[in-house]
Amino acid sequence: MLKPLNFIIIVSDTFRLDLITGFRVRGRVVRVPFISHLASGGVFFTRAYTASFPTVPNRHDLLTGKFTFTYHDWAPLPPGEVTLPVMLRGAGYVSVLIADTPHILKDGFNYDRGFDAWVWVRGQENDRFRIVKDVKLPCSPSKLRDVETTLRHIVNNAGRIHEEDWIPAKTIIEASHWLEENYNLGKPFLLHVDLFDPHEPWDPPRWLIDRLDPGYSGEEVIYPAYGPSDYLTIDEVEHVRALYAAEALLVDKWVGRLLEKVDELGLLDNTVIVFTSDHGFYLGEHGLIGKSVIMGEHHGYAPLYEEVAHIPLIVRFPDSMGIRSIEFNGLVQPPDITATILNLAGVDYVKYGVQGKPLLPYITGEVKEPIRGIAVTSPPIIHGTAGGLRPTVTADEWSLIMAFEDSQGLEGVTYTMIVDGKPRVLKPFGRIETELYNLVKDPKQGVNIASGNWQIIEELHGKFIKLLRELGTREEHLKPLLKLKKPSTKN
Repeated sequence: MLKPLNFIIIVSDTFRLDLITGFRVRGRVVRVPFISHLASGGVFFTRAYTASFPTVPNRHDLLTGKFTFTYHDWAPLPPGEVTLPVMLRGAGYVSVLIADTPHILKDGFNYDRGFDAWVWVRGQENDRFRIVKDVKLPCSPSKLRDVETTLRHIVNNAGRIHEEDWIPAKTIIEASHWLEENYNLGKPFLLHVDLFDPHEPWDPPRWLIDRLDPGYSGEEVIYPAYGPSDYLTIDEVEHVRALYAAEALLVDKWVGRLLEKVDELGLLDNTVIVFTSDHGFYLGEHGLIGKSVIMGEHHGYAPLYEEVAHIPLIVRFPDSMGIRSIEFNGLVQPPDITATILNLAGVDYVKYGVQGKPLLPYITGEVKEPIRGIAVTSPPIIHGTAGGLRPTVTADEWSLIMAFEDSQGLEGVTYTMIVDGKPRVLKPFGRIETELYNLVKDPKQGVNIASGNWQIIEELHGKFIKLLRELGTREEHLKPLLKLKKPSTKN
């Protein structure tokens, strides 16, 4: 009788795809060696796109296997949701969550629900870990997204000396210790490791920064204000890229340590390892810094271009399955990860309402048709078009960023907790336009070709509405999305 499979899920927040394919700092390519090695030896899904955006909605997708942007917001896990560890429990699994991502655990968000054990490694971003003190800021306050959060993060992480003192190292050490204690438990397990880095504030060890950007003497904008990037000099933008890449290298090194521990414990023969992220981050591309626009007490959605929507997804199947070194080019999304795990564990995922599709039959060629015709990336749609909502539809060669007719109009005040759990009023910023890009001819999305391609836009929009209806989206949430804003002839 075959042994049941173990599952290790590693989520690294804000980990851009091009960290694997080739990220640039001052013209030099920076690659993450350990995660890149994982990609070369496993199945590298080259066209994975996040679904529900950003951090908390993405974890909701992963835990339930659903496209939760259709019915939920950045909010606590709803009481009625059945989570992945609960679904696996009936098949004899034990599960543990080891996380330093604060937003899924603090303030009663309850994303630990269903796990047999969980560990919260404290101190990231605005985690209320230590009392905020007046310490020296690394740059002008006007360049920071939030001064209080920056101060809190600095105080939370004061006194570090050795690399093991940094939070990614602490989290991976906790995960490694759990494996050492439980690898021979006699039951299959789910280990979910949730790393907040390389999310900002960026504060990697100094030696990693100096390696990537030696000689820089300007301000350290470790927690940049979200929005147009023109408040930063070209030199500062390049240094921001170095800070981000250095933090990613720190994550990569410690993920490598965890993979080494899995090998040492003899687990590679019957363990599925998943590495993924929730979204990327603009680091000067499209004239933006961040992943949205925050102005004081207001929050506006930014277009979800490739740098944010296109995410890494790697699955290393057990040695016993013999699936190695495959680049898979079909469109996949986070709910498919959940469906894949449940399917491999022999759990009837359909009865739990999982909306993703198991990936293994598509990888092996048992199923020839595409997994999905489109991928949809969207913030929660339950507030209509407030804040300049613009979901992205990705198809074979197209990226459609949809604006809607009432994108500028909104009666009343609507709050969102996106992107850090602080309530802000949704407000659109800048031109809210429908955009279309041909990803084959224009992978950097530099030329909006929406004008003159209305037939393509209508076809993709029709597929979007059809998918939302198939997912059971309520008509009241669909209604504001039925009429697209026609592209300007000036594009």
